[in-house]
Amino acid sequence: MSGQTEVDLGPMKKISSMFSSLQEKLQKDTPPHPDSTHKPVQSFFFERLVVVSLKRRKDEGYEPHITYQFPTATSRSQKEEEEKSLKAITLFCFPEGVNWAPLTEYHSLVLIHITLGVMRGQRAIYCYCTHPERARSIIFDEVEKRRQISRAMIYPFMQSLREAPFPAPGNTVNIKSFIPGSGTEIISLTRPLDSWLEHVDFRTLFRCLTDEEVLQVFAATVLERRIIFIAEELSTLSQVLHAVAALLYPFLWQHTFISIVPQVLLDVYLAPTPYLLGIQSNLLHHVTDHTDLLIVDLSAQTGNKFISKIGDEDMLIPDKLQEELLQALCMRRHDATTDELNQVVSEAFVTFFVKTVGHFADHIKKSRDREQPGAFQKKAFLKAVEPKSSRNFVKQFVQTQMFDLLIQEQEKQPNHEGFFHKKVAEYREKRKRERAKSGWVKGVVV
Repeated sequence: MSGQTEVDLGPMKKISSMFSSLQEKLQKDTPPHPDSTHKPVQSFFFERLVVVSLKRRKDEGYEPHITYQFPTATSRSQKEEEEKSLKAITLFCFPEGVNWAPLTEYHSLVLIHITLGVMRGQRAIYCYCTHPERARSIIFDEVEKRRQISRAMIYPFMQSLREAPFPAPGNTVNIKSFIPGSGTEIISLTRPLDSWLEHVDFRTLFRCLTDEEVLQVFAATVLERRIIFIAEELSTLSQVLHAVAALLYPFLWQHTFISIVPQVLLDVYLAPTPYLLGIQSNLLHHVTDHTDLLIVDLSAQTGNKFISKIGDEDMLIPDKLQEELLQALCMRRHDATTDELNQVVSEAFVTFFVKTVGHFADHIKKSRDREQPGAFQKKAFLKAVEPKSSRNFVKQFVQTQMFDLLIQEQEKQPNHEGFFHKKVAEYREKRKRERAKSGWVKGVVV
């Protein structure tokens, strides 16, 4: 961001330097926004599969190392470059470093999602750590099944998957899979209609926090503040951070996002720019500066879950909107499936954005020159915010990068067919019917 000094950005540069070469290796067209009409030249189910395992050192302890990757380098120079650039991934697969007991004591599989920088469409890096328990994902189940037989069997499956067309939301693609002794199987992979909810499960978020606490975290995230989540379990950190980011739809978090911060990179929390960070409980004592931080303790069973607050988190969202959100969240059932829970939660927060900023498309003035982007009429947009009690919140929200970049996309290429725009249309039609009904009732009374 403009105005930041080189010293201030020290922690950020430390992380960025580690991944600069990796991002170059994974370079491809930027993935589109979930509602975007832009079509990428080529889309894959994945960019790279990396299997990271723990290897016993000659002295005491273990160290993580990459045991398999796909696709592989085609030349010696490329292989050396890849080994160097992918080495940083091991830090995020095993953030506790080398202080591990024998692997058989651990029974969890960790999927890490790392997003660095402030630009839309940064790369996602998934690290597959070989623990005894299988992943829930169909793809990882199949990879693990083959790895246990022979690593050589992973390649044909991953190659078939990479060659398969990436399905549009709601569509299914079938992959042929052959395993000796089992024969050929057809693996069906369906992409959900709510594509922004892929790999998201809100269950852990609402298990760790009350509805009111979730709203405070949401409010701080919407206004792009610095937020740290603390937990003992790696899976808790990963699931909660991804769930919080998913609450922002149709907007996307534009800043640093590290679901599990390795100990060697803890000083990233000193960065002055917005971030969502996950830190293990045993490393909390390293976070000594709590200035302008929201620190959320996901492990606390009772009492205050906020170790540090700015103090206004419960007042950022207008009272009426908070009440409506809480009422909508109360509609979820305790025995709901993941899909049912995701639908109720996402519907509540999408409706929140529909009511507060859903009219933004009405205030993008088209250019006479079709080759030129439109222009967002900010003053007219703010003046049209209803009710007036929401305007102060919206005035703060329009200053965020997530709002600014979505507007930029709409200025360049308006899209009125996306999921969010359909929700806006449904809401307007509902309001229209309510007004008509209200007018009819008043007429009868008169």
